[in-house]
Amino acid sequence: MRVNKVIQSTLGLNIMTEAQLSRIHYGTLEILERVGVKVYEQESLELLHGSGARVEGELVKIPSPLVEKALSTAPKGVTLSDRNGNRAVTMKKNSIYYGTGSEVPFTIDPYSGERRKPVKQDNRNAALMVDALEYTDFAMSLGVATDVPVYSSDLHQFEAMLLSTTKPILFTAYNRRGLEYILQMAALAAGGMNRLRERPSLALYAEPSSPLFHSRDSLEKLLTCAQERIPLIYATTPMLGATAPVTSGGALVVANAEILSGLVIHQLKLEGAPFVYGGGIPPMHMGTSICSYGGPERDLGCISLVRLSQYYNLPSFTTAGCTDAHTFDQQAGMEAGFNLLIAGLAGGNLIHNLGYMGVGMTSCLEHLLLCNEAVGAVKHLLRGVNVSDDHLALDLIEKIGPGGHFLGEEHTMAHFRNELYFPRILNRKSFDAWKIDGEATFGEAANREVKLLLENHRPGRLEPEIEAGIKQIVEKRDQEVTTQRGGSSSA
Repeated sequence: MRVNKVIQSTLGLNIMTEAQLSRIHYGTLEILERVGVKVYEQESLELLHGSGARVEGELVKIPSPLVEKALSTAPKGVTLSDRNGNRAVTMKKNSIYYGTGSEVPFTIDPYSGERRKPVKQDNRNAALMVDALEYTDFAMSLGVATDVPVYSSDLHQFEAMLLSTTKPILFTAYNRRGLEYILQMAALAAGGMNRLRERPSLALYAEPSSPLFHSRDSLEKLLTCAQERIPLIYATTPMLGATAPVTSGGALVVANAEILSGLVIHQLKLEGAPFVYGGGIPPMHMGTSICSYGGPERDLGCISLVRLSQYYNLPSFTTAGCTDAHTFDQQAGMEAGFNLLIAGLAGGNLIHNLGYMGVGMTSCLEHLLLCNEAVGAVKHLLRGVNVSDDHLALDLIEKIGPGGHFLGEEHTMAHFRNELYFPRILNRKSFDAWKIDGEATFGEAANREVKLLLENHRPGRLEPEIEAGIKQIVEKRDQEVTTQRGGSSSA
């Protein structure tokens, strides 16, 4: 969604000045030059050494010109298509898109209410919900499938999404080999690898490690995405007071150094390859030691990273819709609503974690539905006020005059569906009408709607031979990892 137009001025959120951003930038350059980062991947070390970085074993100190060059060659915008090749997400300034979160170890069953481990059907259900929900723009897996071979569950989760929604997919891969298989699946659905490169319908989520190092698996995936020109989200999550300084400014320097050093390696592999900057900086709660998903410190870190991405003119990835609440209650609604609005005001491009609960450990489809309702309100708000001649309606106001009404006018009929927000399940009834309809709480109404969507929504299907080919790729990977693990398919 584009939230700014020439004809109108919209709301926004500017958390830091240009001078503050500049201090963080130059502080980051100083850390990269003086302290460096650990790099645990041989090709990356060779690329850095060959470009003038100081390589001392796994420690790499990166000179400022390498960072500045990488920033100059990275694309300033990244576009994702839907599964049919239609443009769906355009990551540039003032464009916001919301979607679900990724692997969590538990889910709340919408039929039994039980908190249990997810299975592959839960991945399908989450993607089906994304496909049906009008304000949710992309899918992530929203759970770790535990009823499939553990070392290939990343492929099973991707297959579940690919066959259950036509919307863009953000995905994870456990290693380079898994990534290669996933790209084969996506290419099959897209009509070939060249077509997938031209109109990517997916982006890989990968992470550096805090503080200040890059694992072999993360870098192998980073290099593969660069080589294949598949969009890469390289997102950092240092924790205040644990894997980063407890001060927001210091944590931003650590996070920025991790992302920018990854960008340098990425652009050394292939200049112009699509890269998305982002992540979050949650706090470690000093009273309980949890990594808090619902606190204002997390929101500050997220929107500060979005602001840095705008400073660099890079696409951004951030998080919202999450809560520390373990059940679908008032705390869940308050925290999710607040951070969804904050992320939208900040202008984050890809905003994930709709449906996340329980300190990032649990998914909940009713919570996803609540987040979708909130996102609809946020998007409506951020459109601002249109002051074109048609919308000012001066002639109509003159026609109606004092004491009249506008209910029967063609202008009202032409505009009310777009000008007014119609939520899916939020209550807009009078008290008496609400009582007559059964006095349902939001949680009860959300549960009914989730079941209705799961049982009735049908996503667009791929050709049967393509679906069969995708399943064959998953089966091949299952056999491969089972053989590698000596016949064991589970952890």
